[in-house]
Amino acid sequence: MRSLNSRVNYRVPALALVVLLAAACNRDKKPEEAGAGGAAANKAEKKIALLLPESKTARYESHDRPLFERKVKALCPECQLIYSNADQNAAKQQDQAEAALTNGAAVLVLDPVDSASASAIVARAKQSKVPVISYDRLIVNADVDYYISFDNEKVGQLQGRALVDKLKADGKTSGTLVMINGAPTDNNAKLFKAGAHSAIDGSGFTVGAEYDTPDWSPDKAQQQMEQAITQLGKAAIVGVYAANDGTAGGAIAAMKAAGVSPLPPVTGQDAELAGIQRVVAGEQYMTVYKAIKPEAETAAELAVTLLRGQQPEASKINGKVNNGKKDVPSILLAPVSVTRENVKSTVVADGFWTPEQICAGAYQQACQSAQLQ
Repeated sequence: MRSLNSRVNYRVPALALVVLLAAACNRDKKPEEAGAGGAAANKAEKKIALLLPESKTARYESHDRPLFERKVKALCPECQLIYSNADQNAAKQQDQAEAALTNGAAVLVLDPVDSASASAIVARAKQSKVPVISYDRLIVNADVDYYISFDNEKVGQLQGRALVDKLKADGKTSGTLVMINGAPTDNNAKLFKAGAHSAIDGSGFTVGAEYDTPDWSPDKAQQQMEQAITQLGKAAIVGVYAANDGTAGGAIAAMKAAGVSPLPPVTGQDAELAGIQRVVAGEQYMTVYKAIKPEAETAAELAVTLLRGQQPEASKINGKVNNGKKDVPSILLAPVSVTRENVKSTVVADGFWTPEQICAGAYQQACQSAQLQ
């Protein structure tokens, strides 16, 4: 009888032969046929990361994310999407970006929580030779590859001009305004503010109180408006510049609680459902509609192009925006001012919101008056 050692030694050559034959077969196969490892490696090269900043602004989860996902899937069925929302936490977003890169993301589409600190994410991506698309908000002082957004200073100009024009149409040529701006960490908020001031300053109206709103929080905007009412007196306030629909909602809630009636004109932005409903009901004068569908879909198209190692068509790049480090090749879309009079021809005509969504519940009568039903 052979010993245990002799039996083991007897089987080694056979086992080695099997291994060698398997290796030879795998060498002859194409990468996509070489088993699970080859497939995983092939897929790892087709991962796109979409990193969004927060969910307090309804657009990100209701429009940006699903529109981007659908377009990527249509253009590149084999592509994988790595999605993260940072919940307004810059440190969390850095961790999410690191995780996406570790997981094999080959393109980052990044809407930064903090436009300045996000430069560290760009630097980390560059170490891995991963291109970065700055989405909606510009990342400053960083080697960003492309920027896709709207002309954000023009957004502020539309808001400020609409407020001033409405007041003058109502027969007012002077009075006190309250300005509730966006988050100080958001570079876009600085552009909105600059644009608004360019329309308001010198118009005859005076800014009696002005605030930057941390995290774009509606609750904080409501507190700021309460402070302004206490400081200025509710009768003195003839108009409110609110940088987006969330802050507009907070300001309107504060004025209602203080018994302000009628409400003065209030601006907004993003054409959120609640904002559009307030516009239709006459509680909010206007909002700025930024057609998110072309923005999200253009970002998806660019991400897939870069993933395939290609460059976008020159005709699609319609500007350059300096971010403090470079002139970033940019795709800039046009914002649209929306009032009660053109809700139907803008957000409804584009399918952004349906009449059924806008006119639900307490808004049915207002919708009938606005001829949405």
